[in-house]
Amino acid sequence: MKTTWALSAIMMSLSLTACSPSQSTTSTPTSSATATWQQSHLAEFADELIVKYRLVSNLPEEACPADAKVDERCFIAEIDFTSPKDMLHGDWEIYFSQMRPVQTVLNDEFDIQRVKGDLHRLTPTDKFAGFKAGQVKTLRFRGELWQLSETDFMPNYYIVAKDANGIELAPQIISSTRVEIDADTGMEVRPYVEAFVDAKRQYQRSDKDKLVWAKPGVLFEQNKAVSVEPALTANSLLPTPKTQVLLDNAKAVSLSQGITLDTQSLTETKLNLDDIQAALARLERIGVPQSDNGVKVTFAALSPVDSLKMGSYQLTVADAGIVIKASEPSGFSYGIASIASLVNLNDLTINAMQINDSPRYQYRGMHVDVSRNFHSKQFLLDLIDQMAAYKLNKLHLHMGDDEGWRLEIDGLPELTDIGSKRCHDVTESSCILPQLGSGPFADTKVNGYYTKADYIDIIQYADARQIQVIPSMDMPGHSRAAIKSMDARYRNLMAKGDEQAAKEFVLTDPDDTTQYSSVQYYDDNTLNVCMESTYHFVDKVITEIAALHTQAGQPLTTYHIGADETAGAWLESPICHDFIVNNQYGVKDIKLVGPYFIERVANMLAEKGIQPAGWSDGMSHTNPANMPPNSQSNVWDVVSHKGYQRAHQQVNNGWTTILSNPEVLYFDFPYEADPKEHGYYWASRGLNSKHIFSFMPGNLPANAEQWLDIEGNPFEADDRPQVDDNGQQTSGPIVAGKTFDGIQGQLWSETLRSDQTVEYMIYPRLLMLAERAWHKPEWEVPYQHDGAVYNQSTQNFTAQMRQQQASEWQKMANHLGHKELAKLDKAGIEYRVPTVGATVDEKGVLTANIAFPGLQIEYKEQGKAWLPYLNPVVVKDQVEVRAITPDGKRKGRSQVVN
Repeated sequence: MKTTWALSAIMMSLSLTACSPSQSTTSTPTSSATATWQQSHLAEFADELIVKYRLVSNLPEEACPADAKVDERCFIAEIDFTSPKDMLHGDWEIYFSQMRPVQTVLNDEFDIQRVKGDLHRLTPTDKFAGFKAGQVKTLRFRGELWQLSETDFMPNYYIVAKDANGIELAPQIISSTRVEIDADTGMEVRPYVEAFVDAKRQYQRSDKDKLVWAKPGVLFEQNKAVSVEPALTANSLLPTPKTQVLLDNAKAVSLSQGITLDTQSLTETKLNLDDIQAALARLERIGVPQSDNGVKVTFAALSPVDSLKMGSYQLTVADAGIVIKASEPSGFSYGIASIASLVNLNDLTINAMQINDSPRYQYRGMHVDVSRNFHSKQFLLDLIDQMAAYKLNKLHLHMGDDEGWRLEIDGLPELTDIGSKRCHDVTESSCILPQLGSGPFADTKVNGYYTKADYIDIIQYADARQIQVIPSMDMPGHSRAAIKSMDARYRNLMAKGDEQAAKEFVLTDPDDTTQYSSVQYYDDNTLNVCMESTYHFVDKVITEIAALHTQAGQPLTTYHIGADETAGAWLESPICHDFIVNNQYGVKDIKLVGPYFIERVANMLAEKGIQPAGWSDGMSHTNPANMPPNSQSNVWDVVSHKGYQRAHQQVNNGWTTILSNPEVLYFDFPYEADPKEHGYYWASRGLNSKHIFSFMPGNLPANAEQWLDIEGNPFEADDRPQVDDNGQQTSGPIVAGKTFDGIQGQLWSETLRSDQTVEYMIYPRLLMLAERAWHKPEWEVPYQHDGAVYNQSTQNFTAQMRQQQASEWQKMANHLGHKELAKLDKAGIEYRVPTVGATVDEKGVLTANIAFPGLQIEYKEQGKAWLPYLNPVVVKDQVEVRAITPDGKRKGRSQVVN
């Protein structure tokens, strides 16, 4: 007979440790009852326990201890637990992800210990008095740095216990800590998080922080810079072409009957229909299919003088038909993409015109992290299609990191059998530990990997759209998933008595006592670079990935090794000490074995005919003389923190230098300065489309004249030559004749769990990435190779340039609102609908505006239905505002107008 929960709760004692079952300990319960948990009891308790997370303060004077350093940053948070029934025992543990480490527990009934990375373990102390029915039990603690976003607070707290025989029961997620999906926006929401209400205590980063919370009134002032002008979109095209001339006395050309391809011209230009099929499919999706009665499209060869850059094309739209000239498939595809961008969805017309176009940068990339949280193959295919639509040509796919390995590697099944899953297995024999709120179970969408067949499909899909896939498995740091997978392989083979095979791919020194911590708080995530088995593993992985590229028909020509954020590992590794003594490569300082790894792997790649690539911090540690001359560096340094200096140093090395600067190109940052917006925020808390549009990639330091830093303060960029005390130049301007090779948007997925959330973060920012990668605006400040100082007072960015930038943004904003977002709707892309700016004056008149004119705005008074906002209107009660997509299927996040 099933006992009642209340009675059984009195009889329960919970037991869970972060150790294996044989190492478990037992706490003293606060009741004399001796019965233990059953699975049903555990499930019921987890289902009914209510958890609420509340940030109290980020202010150092309130949050930090009295003896804190002057510049120390801390926060205070509280977790409320409410049980509907008594649960009196104190022998239990709860696991949860806490991205900022807990420093001190300010409650004597609880203790918190960090297990690994962001995984923490909550336990009761001997002073725990039990959960009483209906009573709120509050855990107060101090954490490191700050919490400035409601999405910082990770979901899926879980509890595990043992039965009467000491056998661990299946873990149970505490139901109140699960995410929910907002019906209007489709976005994840966290119902267990209390909303921020105090801008100073909860959203101020420091006493110097001047960034203003982007509430409706703030957005209203920002949005005044644009107005509704649909006429600006008559001939608008994204990305902006190099030249565009309307043809005199020519009427608009209607594509309502579709298009018909001149097959003879396809033959004459040796253009394979498969090379443009994807571009034609996008055109059909917006209502312009191939048809016998359609406008004739002819293909022709572009003259050599007009085709100096890959992707160049010429497009002529006239009464007689459409002519696309190019010298290779990407140019023809881009010509068709321009037709899709030009066409007016209301009547499917394009004005007669001629366009001559070519890209500013040959490298126009998008990086996606699928290792922290896995994202589906379909998401990638959709992304690739949109990249092609906007003339981007490089997909940097980050598939290996601490939290997951996402690609099947022939001969190393453990990488995906174990490294692709996070679950509650403290031995990490079947999976790696939970992180980032993934919860205790392996069968969740944040886990997963691409099979070899999946990866081949992805490459072929990209290749058909003229996009190169650049794989990345981060190393030597950021490698915990690989390390734990190979540890499991070692144990399994040793158990079978095959010691030689077991040692083949070992990645760490078991006798290494080095104490280190990565930026993500791991102390075991770095390959040992002094072991030959490490290089054997790297070579195996690269060889297998290269084979997949060969099978897909797109040879592997660039491989990104990461090389970033390597913590202070190896210092106490006996193998590394022997390596230094006996090393035939001449490395005599243990602090240089990290650069040695990068140089060795880079040359290993070069010998295979593959360009090595890495992030700028790791690349800066190498000796350029030891690196292949065609090496690629992705510069992820923050401009306001003198990031332009490293960018200039690396382009001066002669490397392929790709700008990836966080405060403008990290799409996992919030769109607006609002704690409800998703994303990390360590370099920016307000990275909207206009900010990306304003980027001057050809003159990084000049951005100091138009941008503020993360705390809303001006900064100075001194690009003049700098020398040290010995007279050696430490930084300086770009050498004349050298330039950056491209720009790349980044999407890191620590806080981005679903495909829908990732699309929200990428779009429409990806469109502005394409604009800046393809088109060099006339308002960009010319670079000064002799060096210069830039700040808010210097006048290199002239008033005329600023006015021209504002004018072009006005056109772009209207293009997005009136034309382009509707096309994303037709592609099923769940882009971010902007939050609405609004004010209510003293007479009760609501006035609203939006960043992308043309989108419909709605308003709702308290207790009433949503109504369309057309003009200023009198409201009597508290009012909310929101925007809706052109197809009416999705809504933006609503906000109360204060």
